[in-house]
Amino acid sequence: MSVTMLLVPLAMAGAAAVKAAADRKADGVCRVATRMRDTGMLGDALRDTGATVTLTDDHAAVRWTDGVDATFSRDAEGIWSAHFSGADEAGAIRKVSEVDAAYGRLVQRAVLERLRDQAPAAGLRLESETVAADTSVRMVFQVQRERA
Repeated sequence: MSVTMLLVPLAMAGAAAVKAAADRKADGVCRVATRMRDTGMLGDALRDTGATVTLTDDHAAVRWTDGVDATFSRDAEGIWSAHFSGADEAGAIRKVSEVDAAYGRLVQRAVLERLRDQAPAAGLRLESETVAADTSVRMVFQVQRERA
């Protein structure tokens, strides 16, 4: 018997874009919010988009080489808000989409590593792993039968 898992990257950028449009302020700062739980992954995702990042547990100062700056802060519920300057609404949405995609790739990589590491203890052997053009990953595990 085999088990097939198909891991498809999640796209939360659409929701962030709608939120950004709704929160557009007259002061030229676009505010967006997202629930990215892992601070280290958020920092890595920001760096993956070419940003310079100063990061603490609940705050990040971000600067991209194209002159866009952002301040990320996390509230008590764990939701990050990003306040952009140096970008119009479309530019802020584009940055959020890039960060979201980078964060999603990091989460997917961590899940794949965890599956590979924990499969033997669960009685599974990885038979094959295929990455599709859309970066979805198909893993086929063989269930190991105990011999009496």
